[in-house]
Amino acid sequence: MAQQVNQALAKQFGLSADEYGRVLAIMGRTPSFTELGVFSVMWSEHCSYKSSRVWLKTLPTKAPWVIHGPGENAGVVDIGDGLAAVFKMESHNHPSFIEPYSGAATGVGGILRDVFTMGARPVANLNALRFGDPKLAVTKRVVDGVVRGIGGYGNCVGVPTVGGEVNFHPAYNGNPLVNAMTVGIADRNKIFLSAAAGIGNPVVYVGSKTGRDGIHGATMASTSFEKDSEEKRPTVQIGDPFVEKLLIEACLELMATDAIIAIQDMGAAGLTSSSVEMAGKGDVGIELDLDHLPQRETEMTAYEMMLSESQERMLMVLRPDRQEMARAIFAKWDLDFAVIGQLTDTGHIVVKHKGVVEADIPLAPLADQAPLYHRPTSETPKPAALGAVADPVGLRTALLTLLACPDLASRAWIWDQYDSTIGGQTVKRPGAADAAIVRLDGHTRALALTTDCTPRYCQADPELGGMQAVVEAWRNITATGGKPLAITDNMNFANPEKPEIMGQFAAAIRGMAAACVALDFPVVSGNVSLYNETEGQPILPTPAIGGLGVLEDAAQAVGQAIAPGQTLVLIGETAGWLGQSLWLREIAGREDGPPPPIDLTAERRNGDFVRGQILSGAVRACHDVSDGGLLIAVAEMALAGNTGVALNLTGDHAFWFGEDQGRYVLAVDNAAATLVAATAAGVPAAIIGTAQGQGLTLPGIDPISLTEARAANDRFFPAWMN
Repeated sequence: MAQQVNQALAKQFGLSADEYGRVLAIMGRTPSFTELGVFSVMWSEHCSYKSSRVWLKTLPTKAPWVIHGPGENAGVVDIGDGLAAVFKMESHNHPSFIEPYSGAATGVGGILRDVFTMGARPVANLNALRFGDPKLAVTKRVVDGVVRGIGGYGNCVGVPTVGGEVNFHPAYNGNPLVNAMTVGIADRNKIFLSAAAGIGNPVVYVGSKTGRDGIHGATMASTSFEKDSEEKRPTVQIGDPFVEKLLIEACLELMATDAIIAIQDMGAAGLTSSSVEMAGKGDVGIELDLDHLPQRETEMTAYEMMLSESQERMLMVLRPDRQEMARAIFAKWDLDFAVIGQLTDTGHIVVKHKGVVEADIPLAPLADQAPLYHRPTSETPKPAALGAVADPVGLRTALLTLLACPDLASRAWIWDQYDSTIGGQTVKRPGAADAAIVRLDGHTRALALTTDCTPRYCQADPELGGMQAVVEAWRNITATGGKPLAITDNMNFANPEKPEIMGQFAAAIRGMAAACVALDFPVVSGNVSLYNETEGQPILPTPAIGGLGVLEDAAQAVGQAIAPGQTLVLIGETAGWLGQSLWLREIAGREDGPPPPIDLTAERRNGDFVRGQILSGAVRACHDVSDGGLLIAVAEMALAGNTGVALNLTGDHAFWFGEDQGRYVLAVDNAAATLVAATAAGVPAAIIGTAQGQGLTLPGIDPISLTEARAANDRFFPAWMN
């Protein structure tokens, strides 16, 4: 039974006193229970971006190749040959802590729908995952469930999971991050949008039936966790990847006709957000009769049906003369199809159930008068200089320790649960290259895809950390030979009502924007996830970046694996920067100092040179230098190619493990020619060794066999999860 609507109930629904007052002013009366529910989800942080919109507007979003930027279900970029790439990243953080398998699985399902609702066939999934301390039992439970959920959904729906990243830190103990990314391919001239049009046109519901799962999921995702997080299980949706596969095929079949005027998936806030957004964008009204809504549970109320986040559902506006054709297509795929309303000229959303008007809300003020906060910010203090740090263990022990640590250990245990090759177009599988390479069916053209962020940098210096996340994605695409085109972002931060957290957000945006401009790498879609903290303990600021690039010919892509006889050439300057490095944390037991500085001009110069060398055919393998520094990059190349390396340079721990930016290791056949070309381009380059033998040798230390290095690198996940 509906409760009495008042300020106390509005507070339970996540609305402040001021926001509830605004609702009363818009309505001119006390809202109904269902109307209050609509306002609460549409004005939640998750749906309205009320704390972040002022900063998001400062990001660069345009370029000649950008077809649709932020504001649609996903971003769209021109990739040539009349094709467009459609892609986006979204979070399912809170649900994945409460119910790891279902939370992660429905995160994948939701981002798939964001992409195929625009007319694109999904061709690749990626993810960006952050977990707490591996010593805790809850971390193992969450990792196990999340990985199985991602694999279970992606594998069953038939879309390969081709890349991602996994990091651990105690700051994520009570609030892991599960960011899911999907990329699809569409005809660049046939992109489907969400703005409804045509007074009297039918509003059609397709897909699965509506149940009571996920009610107030958007509101739950817009608040911090406290001790009662386990009690929030009913707000976690349950997904069915086999139904999602049917829905993809049915929608794409209908999209091949001229039946669809507008289409929107039912994601956060379900039927409420999809209907409000479609009508609002089209500047029309919408009337829904919930008596016709397909339901899998009995006696559902209007409130429950409007706020349910049941999965695998879409809302469409169709041409009336194509309605029966569309019904036949969905019947063929054994999916529900129901006309649940029509477009009107009232400018209102009107919801009826059993002959009663349960909601009648003007759409314009619902959007125009939504809260928009300029929250106070305070800058993160700059870390003190690190100073000299003694080497307590030596290079050999440090290398083996780093290769074995959770942040650098082999992810094969994870990748092996994902089908990375279904569809037959994956050219570079997870771990084979700095970015995944997926060939387009029937074309030589390929996409280069990656997800990146270094949260420990962001914690120390959010502006530099935001900049580095974008640069790292650009560099990883470049290291394969791909031309970086655009990014999607997932801004994961803690409570925005705290000035220090909002300061982190604002600074990260500044850094991202500067990098995007310098690298011609615009933001075309994204997601904001705030209130990621539990009992007042915030996560590390984590602006995850999903990058997309293109290769004219998939055969030109290079990976990390070296082969005997090749010469290794280091591109970029090395100063030995240990601040915030993995060496400092894992070997010296410290997390301090400033992160490495970034020279955006050098990044662009070095990366453009590397890409040019790859596309000229001069480079056999390439790996950017990032977490763990130069010696880790070389060791990873050696392990990938099962070939040893004889290094000819002497250096201390800072030289080998410092995380200076803007660097790549190239494996080439003609090092002299590479050095001449680098000099001509004004790019720092030096020969550092030769690929040979079955071990890693450095002057002055005992050789490390590949067998020993591989055993260290492979150990963590199998031993931990056994």
